[in-house]
Amino acid sequence: MADLVAAGARPTVLTGQPNYPDGQVYPGYRAAGCGIERHRDGYDIARVPVVPRGNGRAVRLILNYLSFILSGIILGSWLLRRRRFDAVFVYATSPVIQGYVGLWFGMVKRAKTVQWIQDLWPEALSATGFVRSRWLLEPVRKVVSLMYRSSDLVLGQSHAFVRHLSRQAGRTPVEFFPNPGEHPPAIDGAVPAPRLGPGFHVVFGGNLGKAQAMPSVIAAADLLRQDTDIQIHLFGSGAMRGWIEEEIACRGLMNVKLGGRMPSQTMPAIYAQANVLLLTLVDDPLIAQTVPSKLQSYLAAGIPILVAVNGEAADIVKRSGSGITCPPDDPAALAAAITEMKGMSAAERTEMGVSACRFFAEHYDPGRLSRQLLALM
Repeated sequence: MADLVAAGARPTVLTGQPNYPDGQVYPGYRAAGCGIERHRDGYDIARVPVVPRGNGRAVRLILNYLSFILSGIILGSWLLRRRRFDAVFVYATSPVIQGYVGLWFGMVKRAKTVQWIQDLWPEALSATGFVRSRWLLEPVRKVVSLMYRSSDLVLGQSHAFVRHLSRQAGRTPVEFFPNPGEHPPAIDGAVPAPRLGPGFHVVFGGNLGKAQAMPSVIAAADLLRQDTDIQIHLFGSGAMRGWIEEEIACRGLMNVKLGGRMPSQTMPAIYAQANVLLLTLVDDPLIAQTVPSKLQSYLAAGIPILVAVNGEAADIVKRSGSGITCPPDDPAALAAAITEMKGMSAAERTEMGVSACRFFAEHYDPGRLSRQLLALM
């Protein structure tokens, strides 16, 4: 957002009360809170009430989704009643139906509406197992397609997304617009960061969810247990954390460490200690179309990357020369890839890190992409 401000935009953010990923509203906020706060980077954030995600079960998620749509339209309209906008930009993560809040504001503010799609619905619902019935998925498909067709511009975060969205969007133009990365802040010795110690460190940072193929990571660690030099560090939180803890204890794994969720300003110091940064996703045709935003963070860190995925994310790592790939959901292949990277010379891994930084600067620089986004709008 700071890069949009620097590019000349005057953004206002409409969102709910922060409760992701743990499902509880952050300290200092209330689920029923409603008001406008000023961000230190010079823009306003209008927050409306939401039902927190809680334990992430279906009922709580549905209530969380619907509560933002209702309060966004009703209370958001009141909070922003005296403000004028040239464009309404929707960052459409799941649930993408929040785009209807954007369409509402586009109508009442007489502004263009742009949807930036991060998840494909209803396919994401079936891929994660949240909804299986085609009788439920088909109405969702029609609702989502209507949302795209009612917008002025639809953006896809990957080339595969653009091809998919174009079939649903009718006459609405669809363009490719990648997730920008963030330039990692300078490592500040005053910011406490865990020390990884000696060894060959494979670091994963992000959501520990079902889509991240954690069973394959644990199984690969089990195969690598004889090499006591290899340590796998999982930083983050999510639905699979409890299961991971149980598997570590059950299998007696000494080479997997759960580091917990860390502040964003801490991660550069953690990544700097890694020999390899790990990105894993389940083997699913829909997931293969996604480029996780964590990949841009990894590229910016300048550390070799190992991706156990299919599709566009794997293609990016291959094109950039920033690391190696292996098939998803294949513990033996993942273990072999980690061993392969450990066997490389320090110079080989350094060259991968240099290539990662170069590719980030060429394709994901946030300042350049912010200017491009304003031009699109």
